[in-house]
Parts: sequence; structure tokens; C-alpha cells
Amino acid sequence: MRPLLNLLWAVLGGGFLTALQYLIAGLVLCLTIVGIPFGVQCFKLAGLALFPFGKDFDDGRPRGLVNLPFNILWLVLAGVWICITHLGLALASAVTIIGIPFAIQHVKLAMLSLWPFGVEVRTVR
Repeated sequence: MRPLLNLLWAVLGGGFLTALQYLIAGLVLCLTIVGIPFGVQCFKLAGLALFPFGKDFDDGRPRGLVNLPFNILWLVLAGVWICITHLGLALASAVTIIGIPFAIQHVKLAMLSLWPFGVEVRTVR
């Protein structure tokens, strides 16, 4: 069931579009040395945005003192806008009964997009 949901998500649920946005942002951020940590987070989010079903992540609490300033900078510069995008897609998906699982995934990604540093993505079995 997860492969089917991931395929439908990528094509109809906005997964391909959001993953492409994360990938392009990650490539642009990795052009500078200062942006590399932020680019790595974009790549992590791109993989999760493309195929989110069957994956889970922790609650997003920062691990270590290094993650806190990165998360604050991310939140101010990018996190709020990415969160708004995911919440808008969640609202559009929730209009139909078939789109409710997609809306739930967009809400999860919206929470993750606010505070991505220190979060570990793992596969659920």
C-alpha cells in the first residue's frame, strides 16, 4: 500500500513539486560554504517530500547547541514560507476524501519545515 500511496503522492499530492523546490533550493544553497548546512537540510526534506509514506521523524527538538541558531535562522528566512506552502497544499488536499492522507502528510512536512536541524528521518517497518 505504501508504494501506491507514494506514487499517488508524487503525481497528485504535490510531492514532485515540493521535492523539486527543495532540491533546487539545496543546490543553490550548496554553492556557498555558509549555505551547505542549509542545503543538506533541503536535500533531506526533498527526499521526505518525494516519498513520505513509510517514513517517520522525531519530534524536532534540537540536539546540541549548534542546531539551535541554525534552526532559528532557518525559521526566520525559510521555515515560515515553506510551512505556509505545505499548509496551503494540505488545505487543498483535505477538500476531497481521497486527499485526506495527503493533507496529513503535508501537515507533518509543515511541522518539520519549521525546525529541521536535529531531526532524524527513519523508515517505518
